[in-house]
Amino acid sequence: MRKTKVDEELEANELAFENDPQRAELVRRTRNFKSSWIELAEGLTEAQRSNAWREWGYESFDEYTRRELHLRPETVQKLVGSFSFLRKRAPEVLSRDGVRTQIPSYQAIDFLRRAESEERAPTEAVDEIRRKVLDEGQSLPAIAKKFQEVVFPIDASAKRQRDVAGLKNVATRLKELLAETRAVPRRMADDVTESLERLLSQLGAEEEAA
Repeated sequence: MRKTKVDEELEANELAFENDPQRAELVRRTRNFKSSWIELAEGLTEAQRSNAWREWGYESFDEYTRRELHLRPETVQKLVGSFSFLRKRAPEVLSRDGVRTQIPSYQAIDFLRRAESEERAPTEAVDEIRRKVLDEGQSLPAIAKKFQEVVFPIDASAKRQRDVAGLKNVATRLKELLAETRAVPRRMADDVTESLERLLSQLGAEEEAA
């Protein structure tokens, strides 16, 4: 597989920092991130705890992970949070090898972590999420599809605004496609476009009234 620019830079950094084992090790773990997120998360947690990033010339932990490791802040937050959660709430997962025993994704662990800290979440739902994530290794999309609104419910007004925004995006995109395509008869495209314009006008009014 062809290396990306980021891959090449990380590889070069690992060699450049070989005299600083902790720093080089974190770069290596970032390169192996997709196959071993727990290893990277452990290293990030220790670097954050020890403030090692100061010795490496950075003003903040966020600046270090963003500039040197090319990790987004929200990714780092989820990694560190998920690792800390497992260490406290499910330490047995940290000893899994990922081959004989599956390691859940950090995204799914983060969902479980937030679910367990949500006071309004139904206990039965949280218990089921824990089982599906830790024991079955289900992915975040599968978990979120079933439990998002059960554990993190949104009020009717917020749901309406979300639906309006989603419909606007779809209607706008379809209108653009109809203007470009020859896959359907022109008259039909014009009729649908006219209906989409009425829909978008109505949705705009909904947004203004919200």
